[in-house]
Amino acid sequence: MTTSTVPLPPDPVPVRGVRRVYFGYWILCAAFVAQFVSTGMQNYVFGAFFTPMTDDLGWSRSEMTFSRTLGQFVFAFAGFYIGTYVDRYGGRWLMRVGVLILAMALVLCSFVQELWQWWLVNGLILTAGSALIGNLVVNVTLAKWFVLRRGRVVGFAAMGVSFAGVLLTPLATVLVDAFGWREAWRLLAVAAVLLILPASFLMRRAPEDHGLQPDGLNAAQMAAGQGQAAADDFASSLTRRQALRTRSFYLVVFAFGLGGLSIGVMLIQTIPFLTDAGFSRTFASLMITVTSVPSLISKPVWGYFIDRADAQRLSVVGFVLTAAALALIVVGARSGAAVVFAGYALLGLGWGGFIPLQEVVWASYFGRRHLGAVRSAGLPFSLLLGASAPVLASLYFDHVGNYDGAFLATAGAALLAVVLILSARRPTRVNVDDSLPSPSRA
Repeated sequence: MTTSTVPLPPDPVPVRGVRRVYFGYWILCAAFVAQFVSTGMQNYVFGAFFTPMTDDLGWSRSEMTFSRTLGQFVFAFAGFYIGTYVDRYGGRWLMRVGVLILAMALVLCSFVQELWQWWLVNGLILTAGSALIGNLVVNVTLAKWFVLRRGRVVGFAAMGVSFAGVLLTPLATVLVDAFGWREAWRLLAVAAVLLILPASFLMRRAPEDHGLQPDGLNAAQMAAGQGQAAADDFASSLTRRQALRTRSFYLVVFAFGLGGLSIGVMLIQTIPFLTDAGFSRTFASLMITVTSVPSLISKPVWGYFIDRADAQRLSVVGFVLTAAALALIVVGARSGAAVVFAGYALLGLGWGGFIPLQEVVWASYFGRRHLGAVRSAGLPFSLLLGASAPVLASLYFDHVGNYDGAFLATAGAALLAVVLILSARRPTRVNVDDSLPSPSRA
């Protein structure tokens, strides 16, 4: 049985870098910066603008939050094509176009007067720009450059997401308080361009395009069999169509979709949740940092264990930590600052494993050859879940007057994710090909 695939042309730009340094590590640096900017500008700065903009423009919390729900739909649609493009051509030009769109959207955010303008600019345009520079682009690329060290490398790159919480949330709060929310959006636009354009020059599609091997293995190491894992990973890769016909695809999609609901909910709702409970804006924004620091520090630790243990079972640990943290935060809002602090620190530990666990599970289950196409096929399912969570939490507040039930429901979703991920089994190309007709294209 044969499977025809779309040819993958080589990256037209040759690799240039410091000799003896595997170029994949330069891509790791670019991935760190890209995720810092992409996730930071979409989510981590949002809370700093929440109260000033709703007070100034007279919007309800659910109305303002709806822009992020729209954004999830945009990302799900755009990601379906982004993943396939990265498989074929790499992410360099996607990042360059993306940062220009993102910067334009950030500037336009400073001029909004009407709610429909906010939904258009923040929900559609800003998300589209972020998607072109974000984790789908860089993590799919990293999965092609690393196999043996995949967990650690994705973990280090994902530290950029957490670093956005450490730096961008308090920075955005300071900028809004010092210059007003309109000027703060413009300053963030300048920062995005200055960071992403240089990083885009480091992006390359795959090591084989440049006569290199995954993980930087040399000819002697390959001859000694150290590259067998990368070869097996490539040979056993499933196409998008094959992956979509496996039960495991949907179990993985919904497990990480439900397990990650807390990210969008808490990044947007933390500051209003805590200020409603009587804490200051400074303390509330600090809790994003409290979450981000353990998330930042724990990511390479998660990566270390992922490379040595079963990422599927480690995912259970991450989901349980997240659920416990959300319950503790709800209790802490009435018990005092110390309990709140502990809850957000525990939440950071759970979040620390989310990205490396998700990326390694996807890559190890479905292989690296068509990973962009396979990952992007899951986005419409998982992101539709994520799109609903922040706005449902805001609607809950608008009707009930607090966030307690919404946060506890999000904790329940994380526990359901435990059941789903434990039910997923790694598919094999042989099993798929024995039971399904061969697809005509990737």
